[in-house]
Amino acid sequence: MTATTTREITAAVVREKGRFELAPALLEPPRDDEVLVRIVATGLCHTDVVVRDQVYPVPLPVVLGHEGAGVVEAVGAAVEKVAPGDHVAVSFLPCGRCRPCLDGSPASCANFNDINFAGQRPDGSHALRLADGNGTLHDRFFGQSSFATYAITNERNTVKVRDDAPLELLGPLGCGIQTGAGTVLRALRVGVGDSFAVMGAGAVGLSAVMAARVAGATTIIAVDLVPERLDLAIELGATHVVNGGEQDAVAEIKRITGGGVDYALDTTGVPALIGQAVEALRQRGKAAILGASKPDAMIQLPANAFMQSCKALMGVVEGDSVSDVFVPQLLDLYMQGRFPFDRLVRFYDFDQINQAAADAESGAVVKPIIRIG
Repeated sequence: MTATTTREITAAVVREKGRFELAPALLEPPRDDEVLVRIVATGLCHTDVVVRDQVYPVPLPVVLGHEGAGVVEAVGAAVEKVAPGDHVAVSFLPCGRCRPCLDGSPASCANFNDINFAGQRPDGSHALRLADGNGTLHDRFFGQSSFATYAITNERNTVKVRDDAPLELLGPLGCGIQTGAGTVLRALRVGVGDSFAVMGAGAVGLSAVMAARVAGATTIIAVDLVPERLDLAIELGATHVVNGGEQDAVAEIKRITGGGVDYALDTTGVPALIGQAVEALRQRGKAAILGASKPDAMIQLPANAFMQSCKALMGVVEGDSVSDVFVPQLLDLYMQGRFPFDRLVRFYDFDQINQAAADAESGAVVKPIIRIG
C-alpha cells in the first residue's frame, strides 16, 4: 500500500535551543524508496540533547529523534524490504554508494553527516513542514525525525523486527544499544577469555558490558562516577567496577588484570578518559572511542610509549553495525534473556519529553524512551 496524501501529525519541534515543543506538523507521503511508519516509541539519546542544545548545530526549527520503533503504514513503490503491518526499528541512514558502504561498513559511511545531520534530504527537500505554513521545518534527522506520531524513513534504515517482541522497547537498538554492543562484538571483536574495560556506565557503556558477557570475556571492568550505575553494571555482567572519582582507574585496572586489559572502550568523549583507556591496555591491547567530544577536543598520547607498547586506538560509529543484521541479533539475545537491555529503560509519555531529557542529563535515568503512539 502506498500513501498518497499529506497527513497532520504531532511532532516535538525544537524552535530554539534547549527545549522541545509539541506542535502540529504536516507529513508528506513516502517517496519511492521511503516508508511511512507509525511511531510507537522513540529512545532519547545523548545526541538528541546535544543537537537540541546546538552544541552540534543543525538548522532550526527541527524535529529530532533517531531511535524510533513502530509499525509500517505504507511504503513507496520501490520498497521491497518491509510491508504495511511490519514491526520495525529505525536506525542511522547510510548513503549506500560510498566506498565504506560498498565495503560492507555502512556505519562508516563517508556521507554520514550530510545525510543524518543536514536537516533535509540530499536534494534539499523535506518530508515535514509546519502546519501553520510559517517557514521551513527541518527534518530527516538520521533519516527519520522520529519524535513524532508518524515518520518518513528510508528503506535502507528501516529494520524489520520480530512481532512477538515488545515494540515500545526496541527503538534504542537502532542507535545507543547497538553502538555499545556493536563496538564490543563487531569492531573490537572481544572474545572468550578476554579482559575488557569501559569508561562510562551509561546506556552505551552498559550495553558494552552486556555484550562483553555475551562474548565470553572473563574480566569485565566498568568505570564510572555514579555508584548506582556501577551497581547496575555488576548486575548486568561486570566482574569488577571502579569509581573513577575515588580511585585511580588505570592503576586499579592494571591491578585487577595483572598488567592491563586486552580491550578498552571510552564512551565519554572526554580526552583525559580516552587517554586513560589507552594507558589501561596491556601490551598490544586495543582501544576504541565512540563518544562525541567537544568540537575542538584533541587527544594527546605519549608518542614513544604508544609506539613501543604496540597498542591500537580506533574510532567507531554506531558499533560498526549493519543494522539489518545486528539489530535482530541483539533482539534475539534479549528474547533469550541473555541481553537484558530493558534494565536500562524508563518510559515517559510524549508530553514529558522535556522531563525525560532533564532526567537523562542529570543521570537520574540511563535510557529514556518516549511513548508516542
